[in-house]
Amino acid sequence: MTSEPGISLLIVDDHPVVRDGLRGMFESAPGFTVLGEAANGVEALERAAALDPDVVLMDLRMPGGGGVDAIAELTRRGARAKVLVLTTYDSDSDTLPAIEAGATGYLLKDAPRDELFTAVRAAAEGRTVLSPAVASRLVHAVRSPGNEPLSTREREVLTLVAKGTSNREIARELFISEATVKTHLTHLYTKLGVKDRAAAVAVAYDRGILG
Repeated sequence: MTSEPGISLLIVDDHPVVRDGLRGMFESAPGFTVLGEAANGVEALERAAALDPDVVLMDLRMPGGGGVDAIAELTRRGARAKVLVLTTYDSDSDTLPAIEAGATGYLLKDAPRDELFTAVRAAAEGRTVLSPAVASRLVHAVRSPGNEPLSTREREVLTLVAKGTSNREIARELFISEATVKTHLTHLYTKLGVKDRAAAVAVAYDRGILG
């Protein structure tokens, strides 16, 4: 009899030491198989398509392609893999866009080894897994939508949106990436309780955020 291969994983992180550590951790535990690694979101999409893992362990902020865009694209493609975010960042501007993009779970890198194993098993079954800090933030966002003030950068993005500026032009104007522009937009949509650019501008004028 051959043993079950277990839950297959793709590890996505821009730090080789982190990837090596995670690979060693999962390969030393029964019930997991690491199929491959990727150093950014673009590479993750290629590897996920080629390897078809059960779970993608996804970092968020990576040069050459961030995690949120990769999660959104995997969702758009209808990928079988479940995405479990594993990052050091737990701010609203990181957590909310990642969950909205389609991540099954969100864990911080300081999570204990056993908690990480449990989270991966849960994600493989399609169950949502959130670190306590992230869960409390999401609960707060749901209970009090539209009450959070916009950051300075979000106001800058919104002002340019109101002028009809495209994401690419906003990125050029503010010296940031298009992916970052999209993250800011997603975040300010959540704060304003809207779904698109037009509604964001309308609500912003209504509340006096835009003069």
